Amino acid sequence: MSPPAPSARSLAHRLHDLVDRIRRVTDSPVLTHLARAGLLAYGVMHLLIGVLALRMAMGLRGADADQTGALLTVAGGPGGRLLLVAIGLGMLSLAVWQAAEVLLWWHGLLDPAHRVHTAVVCAKCLAKGAVYGFLGLTALLFALGLEYEADERLRDLTEETLLIPGGALLVGAVAAGVVAVGIYTFVRGCTGGFMRDIDLPAAPDRWEPVIEVLGRIGYLAKGIAFGLVGVLLWRAATSSDVSTATGLNGAMTAIAGVGAGPWLLTGVAAGFGAFGVYALARARYPDRDPSS
Repeated sequence: MSPPAPSARSLAHRLHDLVDRIRRVTDSPVLTHLARAGLLAYGVMHLLIGVLALRMAMGLRGADADQTGALLTVAGGPGGRLLLVAIGLGMLSLAVWQAAEVLLWWHGLLDPAHRVHTAVVCAKCLAKGAVYGFLGLTALLFALGLEYEADERLRDLTEETLLIPGGALLVGAVAAGVVAVGIYTFVRGCTGGFMRDIDLPAAPDRWEPVIEVLGRIGYLAKGIAFGLVGVLLWRAATSSDVSTATGLNGAMTAIAGVGAGPWLLTGVAAGFGAFGVYALARARYPDRDPSS
């Protein structure tokens, strides 16, 4: 006689146990330390972007003022390849650490009363993890010598997309998404919601105002820059002129090209530097709370 089939309640209980075990692995001290190393690399990357943007504001040539430019700067320094490997592994660990918060929140998707809120929180977890993971993979590719410039790759991808049926609509949708990210980042800087990513009880009280000010400046600057990236991409979608499809470095160049461009770009560079310092503080006092 075959054993009775497990009930739905029994299966749900086993699933909860499995998820709890997996999440305990992602809470391990080893992964947490690796994630903090990834946050450290993330902060240094933004500091480098700030320096490169400042050089652009001063009319000096250098690497592109974006993530790939920062990685190229690291690659050109002493022990650059090894540092890129360390950055890549740290960022990938950070991606797993951040995305694993879904394991804490997923059961809310089964509750109709909390389903929408839980879906938003999980989407934030996965989006952050995807960004960190992409940067980690990029760093490892650069360590292998497979370098590229983000602006050129984006223009090529935009041109290829515009050639397919409905391509302009697709590029426009991506542009709208980038603008939305820029607005979200800017609003987060206004509201101070980013402070939930800091373990405030562990941070000294005297440093909390400093961390908050730096975070606000950084998020506002990033929001403006990414919003401009989306606007330029939207122009490419509506005009079929792929030259306007540029990434972060293109946005920096566009800022530098207006009347008070050097001064404005200096402010944006300072903002990215401020965000870098905030990210270093987050590496010291990390918190994964994605509920903000």
